[in-house]
Amino acid sequence: MKLLEDRIKKDGVIKEGNVVKVDSFLNHQMDVELFLEMAKEFKSKFASHNINKILTIESSGIGIAAIAGLEFGVPVVFAKKSKSINIDGDMYTAEVESFTHKCKNQVIVSKKFLSSEDRVLIIDDFLANGCALQGLISIVNESGGTVEGIGIAVEKGFQSGGRTIRNLGFHLESLAIIDAMDAATQSIEFRQQEE
Repeated sequence: MKLLEDRIKKDGVIKEGNVVKVDSFLNHQMDVELFLEMAKEFKSKFASHNINKILTIESSGIGIAAIAGLEFGVPVVFAKKSKSINIDGDMYTAEVESFTHKCKNQVIVSKKFLSSEDRVLIIDDFLANGCALQGLISIVNESGGTVEGIGIAVEKGFQSGGRTIRNLGFHLESLAIIDAMDAATQSIEFRQQEE
């Protein structure tokens, strides 16, 4: 998605350790007009799927998923990274490791929000090693639901996550795939994709 790639080139900051900082528009301050265009792109890429729920993970994916939920006209559920006193009843759980935060979290979704009737589109902001996605996939599988597709804003194509998820047979669509980036020169290369 050229619009997103151009925004990453303009406002993204490449940091050491294969990190691209996009907090001015994607995952701290949010450009909701950009999110709407991203949601429309996800809608077109998954138009042939009968999606009735969107699932994401706390916290950076929530904004993108919420706007996509409006575009698809379906509820959005997000996996929480900690249990609070207002979560009651049975839960689905999965352990996920964050590339950015270098930590493992137990994520949870209340069983009342995912069931075998659900045809789920998973949405997240970044894909690096694929651990968060594998956790969300396992939660959908545990619920008896079906993962209809996976939509990612930014995929780090030089890391293994995208290849791993695609090799598992999932329909994965990333709006921008970074093939290379260099913190010293602030240069970034995107994979050519069909629009």
